[in-house]
Amino acid sequence: MNTDEQDNTVYIDEDLADLIPGFLENRRKDIVEMTKALNDVDFECIQSIGHKMKGAGGGYGFDAITDYGRRLEDAARDADVDELKLAVDGLSSYLDTVNIIYEE
Repeated sequence: MNTDEQDNTVYIDEDLADLIPGFLENRRKDIVEMTKALNDVDFECIQSIGHKMKGAGGGYGFDAITDYGRRLEDAARDADVDELKLAVDGLSSYLDTVNIIYEE
């Protein structure tokens, strides 16, 4: 799946509504941390964040975040700076445009 071109509507169980703003804010903090890590050439840091994101995204209903986590983890392991920049930018754009619909 190309996470840059997908529909950004996500359907989330309303029982998670109180948790979602904090979850998304933490992903924004991850972007700041990964940007710093890119500048510091700290691939291990990005790989770790990507791994955590890969595990957490689906649990909250954000499959795209899981996909970005996998992409970040793989690119960091491969020290692929260009792919890392694309993935960080894509994640940032996704967070800016995601449309959340809470379901009963």
